[in-house]
Formats: sequence, C-alpha cells, structure tokens
Amino acid sequence: MSPLLLLLLAATTSPFAFAAGDCGAAHPAYADVAGACGPASAGGAAAEARLEEYGGGRIVDITHAYRPDLPAPGRDGLGAVLRLTESMANGSVNNVSELRMVVHSGTHVDAPGHMVQEHFVAGLGVDKLDLDVLNGPALLIDVPRDTNITAQAMESLNIPKGTRRVLFRTLNTDRKLMWTKEIDTSFVGFTEDGAQWLADNTDIKLVGVDYLSVAAFDHLISAHLAFFEKNACGIIPVEALKLDDVKAGIYMLHCLPLRLIGSDGSPIRCILIK
Repeated sequence: MSPLLLLLLAATTSPFAFAAGDCGAAHPAYADVAGACGPASAGGAAAEARLEEYGGGRIVDITHAYRPDLPAPGRDGLGAVLRLTESMANGSVNNVSELRMVVHSGTHVDAPGHMVQEHFVAGLGVDKLDLDVLNGPALLIDVPRDTNITAQAMESLNIPKGTRRVLFRTLNTDRKLMWTKEIDTSFVGFTEDGAQWLADNTDIKLVGVDYLSVAAFDHLISAHLAFFEKNACGIIPVEALKLDDVKAGIYMLHCLPLRLIGSDGSPIRCILIK
C-alpha cells in the first residue's frame, strides 16, 4: 500500500476498476456484485475463506482470489478487474479477457521503487526482485494480538537467527479484514521502530503480512522506508496474504510476481508446501 491510499480513502469507488458503463461483454468471473461486469458465479467469498489445500493437504494456497469485494479505497471494494473484450457467447471465435487494476491490489509484492524514488529511477522494479528470496523455507508466526508489530513485539517473538523469510499473522486475520470491502485504517502492521529493529537485528529478507500494507497506517511511509532504504536489495514485503486457518510453523514458501518491467509492485501468487 502506498501514499496513494491516503488520497483515495474518501473516494466512493476505485478509479482503476472498470466503470459500470465500461463492462464490455459480461464476464462469468463475477457474481451478484453491483456494477460488476458479469453474472453470478458459484461460491463467492464465503466459500474461499476456508483453508485451500491441494495435493492431499501438502500445498496450501495463501493468495486471495481477486474478488470484486476485496478491500480497496472507497466503499465498494476492488470492483471488477476483468472484462471480456472478445466473447464466444457474442459470436467471437474465442474468449479474450482484459485485466485492469492497481498493482498493489489483493495479494501483492512491493518493489524498492515503490517508496524510494532513486530506486524507481534506477529501474528497481518487481522484475529485479531476487527469486531466491521469494522462494525457500519460511516461518509462519503469530504476533501478539494486542499490538502492532513494534520493536518490543519483534524482540518478544524470538525469531531464530538465520531465518530469512517470516510470515506474520496478526489480529487482521482474526478480524477478517481482507473479507471486508472498505479499507480499515486500524489494521495491524509494522511501526517504524518495529521495521527498523527487524532490519538491524535479524537476517530476514522477506516479510509477509495479512493485510494490504506491511506498515501500520500511522507509519505508512517510515516503516516502508526502514525496509527499503538500507540498501538497494532491501527487505521484500509481500502483503495481503491469506493466512486463515493455516497452522503456524515452518514451510517451503513459493511466491512469483508478474515480470512487469520497472513496476513498483505486482500481483503475486504465493503457496506454502508442508
């Protein structure tokens, strides 16, 4: 999440989703959503809130589906991000969908250029992120539910030295904030001192969190900068992970962003392998 959020919180709809009159052909991905570009789909958010496992439980999907009711600036959620530009139902020879959304929507990753202009000018986008950091052993840990991720909270977690990837589950998951349309500015995230403590005292290179921003609302800029400013590689924030009902512990984490040249962020698909 970026300072853009501060400008858009008062908006009634997201300016980046398809407008009501801009739907093209109805898209079957969307269900019973006012203004969405398509008919009903089965299941909806309630069906997806469950633990999503594959391979007999060996693989856990921790990526939120891009639902129209994902939280986004305004009161109507993310909205429709797909439309059919070619539709077989309307006589085309194939179906072709168009995607339009902010790259920091849903489960996503931030690049160093998201918050540091020098890094952006240098082309340090998501296409330059180290895939070795985005893939490997990771610790899923529960943060005390009465606090942001402060320096004191970080110290109390006793994360073992040498741990490179940590997914922090917080009160955000308990409150199911990723299942509400409106941005909730009371979400839990890193404070500036918590982010700085992590950068100075651990070997962590990837931080995963369970809401749209790694940084608490009152520390949006300063906590991000603590992760990005130390060096060009920085600490990679993966945001809005779906950690509902996943057991704490050690997993193999695999996260792959889109290879968007120079982009400050990207949607990302993340899975855990037991």
